Amino acid sequence: MNNENVREWLQLADDDLYSAKILNEQIRRPFEIICYHCAQSIEKYLKSYLTFNNIIPKKTHDLVYLNNLCVENNSEFQNIKTMCDFLNRFASDIRYPHKYEISENDVSFSINSVEKVKNIKPIIDIWNEIDK
Repeated sequence: MNNENVREWLQLADDDLYSAKILNEQIRRPFEIICYHCAQSIEKYLKSYLTFNNIIPKKTHDLVYLNNLCVENNSEFQNIKTMCDFLNRFASDIRYPHKYEISENDVSFSINSVEKVKNIKPIIDIWNEIDK
């Protein structure tokens, strides 16, 4: 495990969450892009956990797949399954023409989901371990 790689994944995840929150405060709120950043953030938190545990996933943006890998190593990740299922649709195809109907509630759920992922025990434990 390379602490610098893990730290970078965590920082990138935090940056995506920060970007989503900033965009959500604007007059023109691009719901699709906010949800995209939320999906990206969760992806990076999951990859930080996997990297920390020397698990190398295939290259993907699939939150369901990544979360399942995490669950295999730590059942705590089962608690975020619904969030990963919901946000998975924003993981990559949101950046292409589509017809998603995204509501303000979807945006709130997305941002809250990232906050929950960021604060689950396995992710907090990683921060505590690499900051020693």
